[in-house]
Amino acid sequence: MNKKDKIRFAIIGCGHIGKRHASIIKENKECDLAALCDTDPDKLIVFENEGVPLFNSLDSLLISDIKFDVLCIATPNGLHEEQTIKGLKSGYHIVLEKPMALTKAGCERIIYEALQQHKHVFCVMQNRYSPSSAWIKDIVTRKVLGDIFIVQINCYWNRDEKYYVKGGWHGTRAMDGGPLFTQFSHFVDIMYWLFGDIKNIQTQFNNFNHNDLVEFEDTGVVTFDFINGGRGSISYSNSVWNKNFESTITIIAENGTVKIGGQYMNQVEYCHIKNYEVPKLPESSAPNDYGPYKGSAANHHYVYKNVVDVLKGRETITTNALEGLKVVEIIERIYSLK
Repeated sequence: MNKKDKIRFAIIGCGHIGKRHASIIKENKECDLAALCDTDPDKLIVFENEGVPLFNSLDSLLISDIKFDVLCIATPNGLHEEQTIKGLKSGYHIVLEKPMALTKAGCERIIYEALQQHKHVFCVMQNRYSPSSAWIKDIVTRKVLGDIFIVQINCYWNRDEKYYVKGGWHGTRAMDGGPLFTQFSHFVDIMYWLFGDIKNIQTQFNNFNHNDLVEFEDTGVVTFDFINGGRGSISYSNSVWNKNFESTITIIAENGTVKIGGQYMNQVEYCHIKNYEVPKLPESSAPNDYGPYKGSAANHHYVYKNVVDVLKGRETITTNALEGLKVVEIIERIYSLK
């Protein structure tokens, strides 16, 4: 690829997150938005005046004469595997919203096809780019904290009838998969990125106030051991009234204690480490605003910068397909204990 050429992107899925992808692509001087695709004509109407070709199916996009380099997939979770494999077989790199798939086997099929086609799969795990995430990754990697004793992750958000609309894909096992896939996989990713794999998993699940809205739990408590040492837990819920409360990680270790908190695990709330002073960190990005509800940090511009840098030979991939697989595998193992 000529380093002066723009990277051309096509997006399938033009809902809230697809619009975010389109906006970021248009803002990046090294990117070009080549096409948009959605099965819902009402979602495509928004882009009618953008001068971009619109398609009502992935198949029609892939057989068209539209030239592009990367297929961005921002569709319901249960479609990710099939659509990614179609895109890879058609010769495109992939930007893939979380989760990579809803099963480890599905992720393995994606990785196999990517290897066969010599294409990249960029898994969107944008929380890694938050200043607090980059900072904690650095001090864990450099062993500033010493041995890890306890890691506690709390994710308490609001998702109610404004989100789980009857007839929609949210709340279904086949398309959504559950809150660990749809809301909290970013934080499972941060945990794995920092501390590695887990074992000796124990779980408790409840559905406190979503019985008529979802086909799975709205609340869970998961405990485990890290293979690399230390104990961990994840406590999560979509049952918080009215608005998101917090997403936090507390680390108790040999040389000190750290807590990163805020609604989206984006603020250093406590740091007391032997012979260490936390530096002044850059401001974190605001959360993605989806109208009636909010999601994790709006760091997609970093994702696209990495895509461009990788395809132009300037950087290595930030979140590769194997890491995407590990997040799905961990969640699948947790859910297998229901």
